[in-house]
Amino acid sequence: MSSAVITSTPQDQPAVKPRRRRVRKGSIARYAILILMFLLLAGPLVWQLSLSLKGAGDDIYATPPEVIPNDPTFEHYTAVIDRLPLLRYVFNSFLVAAMVVGGNVIGATFAGYALARLKFRGRGVAALVFVAALLVPIETVIVAQFLLVRSIGVNDSLIGVALPGLVAALNVLLMRNSFRAIPQELEEAAVIDGANAWQRFVRVCLPQVKGMISVVVIFAFMGAWNDFLWPLIVLSDQNNYTLTVGLNHLRGTFIDDPRLIAAGTIIALIPIVIFFVALQRFFFRGLESGGIKG
Repeated sequence: MSSAVITSTPQDQPAVKPRRRRVRKGSIARYAILILMFLLLAGPLVWQLSLSLKGAGDDIYATPPEVIPNDPTFEHYTAVIDRLPLLRYVFNSFLVAAMVVGGNVIGATFAGYALARLKFRGRGVAALVFVAALLVPIETVIVAQFLLVRSIGVNDSLIGVALPGLVAALNVLLMRNSFRAIPQELEEAAVIDGANAWQRFVRVCLPQVKGMISVVVIFAFMGAWNDFLWPLIVLSDQNNYTLTVGLNHLRGTFIDDPRLIAAGTIIALIPIVIFFVALQRFFFRGLESGGIKG
């Protein structure tokens, strides 16, 4: 018997270097996209923070822009506090946000459960109505909303500000999808044990969607806190102004101070950052998890 010696040629060897180059190019592309997204999303926030800290010795119109202030100061923040009844505006905004969050947690959860788990005539049409509501711009219905709020006598009040956002269509659809992800076997087992619809909702389904409820809480709070157009239309009494409407008074009739406006913007942003940091682990858990928790 003769033994054959197998020798490998350069053509048979795997192309390691080209593959490494492709991986390296892919990593560079990903980092470039991440940096670009950071500049687009966080760039304006960083610039507003820098602008609010710039003193009289800083040129805010310098080219290229100077991000790090040469003469940092906090006098613009104190000027905002001295010029506006800031605590009243913050309290009004928190009150509106609390009503909107409570309305969405209760209303969106009930509506989402009904659309996902209960069987009734017109359920599909109702779901399509909520989807269609997402496609309607607020500017097309804001006049009708104002006439409705005025007709029931809650215009120029914080209740009138919170009323249109008590149940958001997006939050209803989020809760619907979260309830639909729960295995049907769980409710079937509860039915065998004699549980009615309310007991199945409270004891079986509701504990499985706590993560998505935290997502709804954050979305509702941010939407109510950042809303400017609707409170500006509804409110006329300065004592009822929310923070976003009150900060609009920082704009002068003939001249504006960009540093002062930037300081007011950062002040309005602080509660949102604190709220999100406190609930971020529930937020990401709700986005990543499905209907059943292991």
